[in-house]
Amino acid sequence: MADVALRHAVESPVPVRERLHALDDSALVTEFLAGGERAFQVLVERYQTRLLNFIYRTIGDRERAEDLVQEVFIRVYRHLHRFDRSKKFSTWVYTIASNLAKNELRNRSRSPLVFFQTIRKNWQDDDRPLQFEDRVSRPDDLYRKRHLRELVESSVARLPEHHRQVFILRELEGKSYEEIAEITGCNLGTVKSRLNRARNAFAAIIEPALR
Repeated sequence: MADVALRHAVESPVPVRERLHALDDSALVTEFLAGGERAFQVLVERYQTRLLNFIYRTIGDRERAEDLVQEVFIRVYRHLHRFDRSKKFSTWVYTIASNLAKNELRNRSRSPLVFFQTIRKNWQDDDRPLQFEDRVSRPDDLYRKRHLRELVESSVARLPEHHRQVFILRELEGKSYEEIAEITGCNLGTVKSRLNRARNAFAAIIEPALR
């Protein structure tokens, strides 16, 4: 019987990695908790870039964001057995990332000027969270898109922390109001109020530069 099972596994037309990538988050969590270590790696691959972009946009320091993403997955690995599987895994992992980002900002002692200069330095990176480039556009179009990207990044960075976070989650990450409320620990009314103020502030900051 064991030989038959082994032969079936070897002859299976669907590799383990391909099978795991076809699973949704909930199924991957179940697979991991049942002893399938590879399922956790698939979760990491699925979320690491999105979480890096989210944290980086929030704190403005790419190297530190990379460290915090690693910390997110360390915490997920250690505490996944406590995860309430009636809820969305994505909301849970973003909540962890959000808390780490807020702690990072809370613990900083450097001045706002240094913080803004760090963001400006990071604008020169080739690998940007916001992808405004179109590979087939003309050079002048590419220049305008890069300029717009820089304006968006700098304008978002100037928002107050609690406004910036909801703005990023909604406008850049596409999260629902309910998910944002759970991630930030705020009620829906507060989320909508902060988002409205963040949008108004963002428009006020970026509009003069677009004239």
